[in-house]
Amino acid sequence: MAAEETIPFDEPTVGGVEPGVNLVRSSWTTSLGAFAGRLPLKAKIGLAILALYILIAIIGPWIAPFDPNATTTQAVPEAPNIHHLFGTSATGGDVLSQVLVGTRATVVLGVATAVVATILSVLVGMAAGYLGGFRDEGLSLLSNIFLVMPALPLLVVILGYLPHTGELPTALVLSALGWAWGARVMRAQTLSLRNRDFVLAAREVGERPWRIIFFELLPNQIGLIAASFVGTFLYAILTSVALAFLGITNFSDWNYGDILFWAQSGSAVELGAWWWYVFPGMAVAILGMSLVLINFGLDELSNPRLRSSRTLRKLGRRNWRPADPTPVILDYVEGKL
Repeated sequence: MAAEETIPFDEPTVGGVEPGVNLVRSSWTTSLGAFAGRLPLKAKIGLAILALYILIAIIGPWIAPFDPNATTTQAVPEAPNIHHLFGTSATGGDVLSQVLVGTRATVVLGVATAVVATILSVLVGMAAGYLGGFRDEGLSLLSNIFLVMPALPLLVVILGYLPHTGELPTALVLSALGWAWGARVMRAQTLSLRNRDFVLAAREVGERPWRIIFFELLPNQIGLIAASFVGTFLYAILTSVALAFLGITNFSDWNYGDILFWAQSGSAVELGAWWWYVFPGMAVAILGMSLVLINFGLDELSNPRLRSSRTLRKLGRRNWRPADPTPVILDYVEGKL
């Protein structure tokens, strides 16, 4: 009887990629795809408005009809007309051109601040929540210190001494003072996930802590990370506009706060030049509204009670939402409720 031949078994590969790597990629793809597919309408509207702002930030300086720094000898602001759709400033600068050019600096500052602050909050919050012990206490203490710092006075003092060479110094300072809240939220969510079955199973097979954090815990917090990013983006936009309005800004680059600063310095209210501050103010408000809509949509997506409250069911003689308490049916018709 011939000896049985042992045939070695090789795990299949897909396109030259090992199965483990493929599973990691598929988990991320599945998480992102499911997250995008369940977005509420308000979040989609907010994303559409934000995409328009990003497009203007890219092409704004190219489509601006005039040089935003151009001045004339006129001493009175010119009201909106066919040549200057948003009117002019007291020095003859075209407000529409200033808004189009200033969108880039405003959006870049918000994105840079949100990216840096979100990365810091994710790293600190997830490390504190998963590692525990003295490392959790030390990172939590650091977060608490930054949480109680008076942000606006510190921003005024620090930015007043920094050289204004662009939006980077402002973004770094805003990030350093704006990551702590997100870190606390990420820590709380990580604490609720670290004893789940899939995390315990990963520990049993000998996975390293950094791999569990980034490939097991992180994909399950996509919604929370996105909400933290959007909230930090909104915080950076409003704070930078407020600082520029106070004169703490880089006047070599236009942004929304610069336009409002020059409108206030040029006595736009006293002169009745409403267009000088209304149009940049509306640009800030609409951008902030888009971020608020996205944040509300993400909150609704992650909160089952908010998500289920959109669904109405007819039960008996009244409308009933799944989030409501279970109703008591007082009238019963045979065969029907």
